[in-house]
Amino acid sequence: MAKSANYKRKLPILSKLLLERSDEEHPISRQEMQEELERWGLSAERKSLYDDMEQLRELGLDVQSKRGRGGGWFIGQRDFELAELKLLVDAVQSSRFLTKRKSDALIRKLEGLTCVHQARQLQRQVYVDRRVKTMNESIFYNVDRLHGAIAANKMITFRYFEYNVNRERVFRREGSKYRLTPFGLIWDSENYYLAGWDELRKELRHYRVDKMADITITGMKGTPQGEWTAAGYARRHFGMYSGKPCQLRLRFKNSLAGVVIDRFGQDVSLVPDGEEHFTAALEVVVSPPLWGWLFGLGVGVEVLSPDWAVEEFKALLQTVWETYNSAPEGVNFGQTGESPGAGGTQDGTSGEAGTGAV
Repeated sequence: MAKSANYKRKLPILSKLLLERSDEEHPISRQEMQEELERWGLSAERKSLYDDMEQLRELGLDVQSKRGRGGGWFIGQRDFELAELKLLVDAVQSSRFLTKRKSDALIRKLEGLTCVHQARQLQRQVYVDRRVKTMNESIFYNVDRLHGAIAANKMITFRYFEYNVNRERVFRREGSKYRLTPFGLIWDSENYYLAGWDELRKELRHYRVDKMADITITGMKGTPQGEWTAAGYARRHFGMYSGKPCQLRLRFKNSLAGVVIDRFGQDVSLVPDGEEHFTAALEVVVSPPLWGWLFGLGVGVEVLSPDWAVEEFKALLQTVWETYNSAPEGVNFGQTGESPGAGGTQDGTSGEAGTGAV
């Protein structure tokens, strides 16, 4: 009985030793194994170690052997290859929505998935240009809580804030609770957004998760989302800004077909318009980032309809021109002033122009 008990104690010790300290370049010798077992008050003869290695293989560990000088046993294939762990570490380090503290904690856990020798290669820094980590430590847990609410189709309540110039939280609606049926989480512009049905405003809205506080899952069943999809919602909202929804008809040069497909997907309809152009009718929310995207395409794109959107884009171009130059005599880009869709903001509704999430 004592021999059987010792045998059961040996396998976990040897397994831990191999997983934590061995790889192909650093096998564990028979002597090292015997010394480790002696630390635990156990002994092992040469033949019994071979039997132990075979038993570990039967339990699912990929125990390999290396002959000759400096030989021994090591773990071959692991659940995660070193290249896969490096990729995960890079993703964690470069993720904006994770605080530095949470990033460091996750990387330490990832290091535990390989041996100490390979873990040293994971201790690296990925430089991401102008990357600023979030200040909100709770976002990591908020995302998990929101996934649970979406899966259960339950309403949630929360408070929503922004930061002032002193880096202090200022709660909107004087700190009163929002009530929302969550439809889906969207990753856009380096941030998580929650989209859903605002039960107080009776409209679709979205909110940045790192600005949500005191999230509570209620016992109330949520509003059905119908045909709503996260992909469609994200495509319409450039930079997740609010604004006025419309079908925007645009005329592009043929060379920009790939740009349009990349932004709106393979299903977007491109209608030939002469030999050098095509038109597209796009369901979008008119906002500053949308105009910025079109402005970046230069003379390769033209806004055709609706009329109010054409006038708004002209007014924007006029304002930009006047900011840096005095418009030459006779040049008029269009009427200045606000148009129906002007002034969209982040964190907001798809149906209330310029208000955002308030």
